[in-house]
Amino acid sequence: MVQTVITWVKGLIEASRASYGVDPIIFFIISTVASPLFYYSIYRLVRAVVKKNVRDLMLWGPLFGIAFIAPYVYVLFFGHNLPWWVYVVIGLLVAQGAYSVVRKIQGKKKAEAAAEAGPADAPPRPPGQP
Repeated sequence: MVQTVITWVKGLIEASRASYGVDPIIFFIISTVASPLFYYSIYRLVRAVVKKNVRDLMLWGPLFGIAFIAPYVYVLFFGHNLPWWVYVVIGLLVAQGAYSVVRKIQGKKKAEAAAEAGPADAPPRPPGQP
């Protein structure tokens, strides 16, 4: 059973190399190598937005983009005879990733603003009291 699955996977890898010029193993390696930079850059982007640090934002934004699209750039540059829907899927994945990061950053900004404002159920303080 296991040998059959391994043979099937090897056949798929060879077929994609021959038909499309894309090696799934190289795609996986690029994805794996870029993953730590991808996740760390999300952390640094959120931190830069929360602290309103434009310099860090300008550094980590492009690094996030590079780490995110690196495997897809490999497919776009070295792939040939790819069906049209592959380009649509790549575009949707990139758009979804960008949307997800924007939502995460906005959520952190809202959480920080709420923390600075204090608890919502706290009674108003009389003037002159801390």
